[in-house]
Amino acid sequence: MRGTVVYKMSASGNDFVMVDGRTSPVSDWTPERIRKVCARRTGIGADGVAVIEPGSTPGAIKFSYFNRDGRRVPMCGNASLCAVRLAARMELAPADAMVLETDIGPIPARVLPGDGEMAEIVFPDVIGLTVPDIEVAPGERSIHFVEVGVPHLVVVVDEVDAPAAAPDVRGRALRSHQALGPEGANVNFVGCNNGIWKIRTYERGVEAETLACGTGAVAAAATLANIGHVDLPWRVQTTSGAILKVSGTPTSDPVNRLAEPRLAGEARMILRGVLL
Repeated sequence: MRGTVVYKMSASGNDFVMVDGRTSPVSDWTPERIRKVCARRTGIGADGVAVIEPGSTPGAIKFSYFNRDGRRVPMCGNASLCAVRLAARMELAPADAMVLETDIGPIPARVLPGDGEMAEIVFPDVIGLTVPDIEVAPGERSIHFVEVGVPHLVVVVDEVDAPAAAPDVRGRALRSHQALGPEGANVNFVGCNNGIWKIRTYERGVEAETLACGTGAVAAAATLANIGHVDLPWRVQTTSGAILKVSGTPTSDPVNRLAEPRLAGEARMILRGVLL
């Protein structure tokens, strides 16, 4: 497995090792290898590893994603944005219309035209939005649970940058709260100050705050739209300062809470290298 060509990409500061599955298949990527490659000081450094390869039909790309702890997870929004741009660069699929075959189903996607290295993906409808049995802490307005391929808590706060909303403290505590079951959830703190919505995320599998989270942005948008705090499309500033845009159609259906949610954001190539 030495000599494997990999790509380092960033989506709003969420960074990934991207792999061409035609030359290094998913079976090559053991949990131990993923952890070594993702290590910040002794490896390439990344929040996770994504493997892309030709899909089952023309224009389709098979997408497999692993958190930095080596565990496969069904979906990662920002890694998907990177996969779209890399697949187009490799000419594996048309840039303006491709489908990612993910563990949560097919995801229509495209490279967005113009400057900025942007891409867009269309999630399955967001279903379910509940209020878990978790006590609200000072500085928090409400706590909600929603699935966007992976489970998310959305904590609406007075001030995202306040110490009370520190993901590595409060987020770490909520991530494995007993109300969430044994798998836990990602935890997003979202609030609006001076007309600017901001989000900070503690990601399970990374077990730390990340600079952005695509599925977290979609979870927050679905939550805020359904409780009447925002209209869609919605723009939110991530910890890196980059902006993620979420659009879709909120519904009154008690099950299907957001139809055709779309996530648009940066997907930037940093380097192409060879593992030694």
